[in-house]
Amino acid sequence: MMLDAGTAAAASYVVPQGYVDVANEHGIPPRILYAVAMQESALLLPSGIVRPWPWTLNVEGRAERFRGREEAHQALTWYLRSGVRSIDIGLMQVNWRWHGDRLRDPWTALDPYFNLRVGATILAEHYRSTGDWQKAIGLYHASANTPAAKHRAENYRADVNRHLGRMQ
Repeated sequence: MMLDAGTAAAASYVVPQGYVDVANEHGIPPRILYAVAMQESALLLPSGIVRPWPWTLNVEGRAERFRGREEAHQALTWYLRSGVRSIDIGLMQVNWRWHGDRLRDPWTALDPYFNLRVGATILAEHYRSTGDWQKAIGLYHASANTPAAKHRAENYRADVNRHLGRMQ
């Protein structure tokens, strides 16, 4: 079913219940968690709706989308066996190099709710360390304390805020 552009755009920015539930588990405003997921892995679906896509990998800066978990798992496993570690995974694009211990294993890392919970944990940790959601959003993307990382964090924050501005 194709939706008209206005209906599809509106539907894209209604926070799905699963995000609300995970956000509430972690003390995160649901709109913020969903906006971060949209920034990390949004995909335009054939229906015209944009949604975070759980079968997304970003391999050393190159985004790759897969049709399903099995296909994404095969690719992720291949990259890891090939020695690649800079891989962002799933809805929240959690990085294997920095958070592989949290992700456990490739199959689990691609579980949408598990991935969402890991990303929510990281975002909530940044909030607890700063007391500021805007800073936490920036740190989610770039947590190093360098001028370049701060610039990336500012740009990322602006992108997430654009998603927030579109939400119901």
